[in-house]
Amino acid sequence: MIPIYQTSTYVQAAPGQHKGYEYARSQNPTRKALEEAYAIIENGQFGLAFSSGVAATDAVIKLLQPGDEVIAASDMYGGTYRLFTKIFEKFGIKFHYVNMQDVKNIKPLINSHTKLIWTETPTNPLMNITDIAAVAALAKGTEILVCVDNTFASPYLQNPLDFGADIVLHSATKYLGGHSDVIQGCLVMNNAELREKLYFIQKSCGAVPGPMDCFLVLRGIKTLHVRMKQHCENGSIIARWLRNHPKVGKVYWCGFEDHPGYQVAKKQMRDFGGMMSFTLKDDSEETARKLLSSTKLFSLAESLGGVESLINHPASMTHASIPREERIKNGLTDSLIRLSVGIEDADDLIEDLNQAIG
Repeated sequence: MIPIYQTSTYVQAAPGQHKGYEYARSQNPTRKALEEAYAIIENGQFGLAFSSGVAATDAVIKLLQPGDEVIAASDMYGGTYRLFTKIFEKFGIKFHYVNMQDVKNIKPLINSHTKLIWTETPTNPLMNITDIAAVAALAKGTEILVCVDNTFASPYLQNPLDFGADIVLHSATKYLGGHSDVIQGCLVMNNAELREKLYFIQKSCGAVPGPMDCFLVLRGIKTLHVRMKQHCENGSIIARWLRNHPKVGKVYWCGFEDHPGYQVAKKQMRDFGGMMSFTLKDDSEETARKLLSSTKLFSLAESLGGVESLINHPASMTHASIPREERIKNGLTDSLIRLSVGIEDADDLIEDLNQAIG
């Protein structure tokens, strides 16, 4: 096992003569091992670990200058939207939000100030799919970077660098850690110059994870493949069961053959994962809240990607930072329920949902 180097500084043989480590904000052997693992599982050359997924996002935006423009997906994690609108807009960076399910929507927004295209696929929480290769093709031959938030898929299901993305981001808190016991984020890239710029931001701004957290994610990565197989199997069972339930309205899961993004998902993903959301035919927030408080195996909590199943109300929890009119416009209703299907027995999970739906 990689040791936990629980140290903040390192002895030097002489001033400026060290063995590759001088101060733990800049380098730590446990973190280095994890960053190498991040690169390997995403088919990349370089990995960087951050104290959270949002800290990793923050580092990418700090590559930009006032006056630069970002084209971002209109359907994305609420914390990313909050960071863009409440923090970085104040510094003169302009963000355009667009439906990226049709890549043609992106092209009219590209201009000489565009420096970054930001997308996530599948999206949180509506499970929309973006064609990574098509987005990368738009940026090819320009100075525009393409960053893909790959948290929902995990590297086991999808590797955006293989489709032309410049940067892959993960909230490693989720599937990579896998046990709901660590907060962490990461970036993976192939370009050495880009790595140096992001490493400088990581070191200078200091949003680095501690060695114990790095150890926990290293441990989590070792079981990623077996966990993801079970997440996918259970996800398929639960999604199809929900769709056949008489009280359930719409089920959002990219593994359905009639899902608008199914063909793209099939092309760029190895399976369809355990994330989904749904509405009830009694499409009221009150009915949804009653269900959310009635499950016994599904824990009502934010986050996702752990071995245990979680149920979530995006409108009041993970996406509360997005103004209601924006949420509704993008299809995220007050009654939407999100599931992170864990690796428990599928029949037990169905029984729990069945009694909660009533």
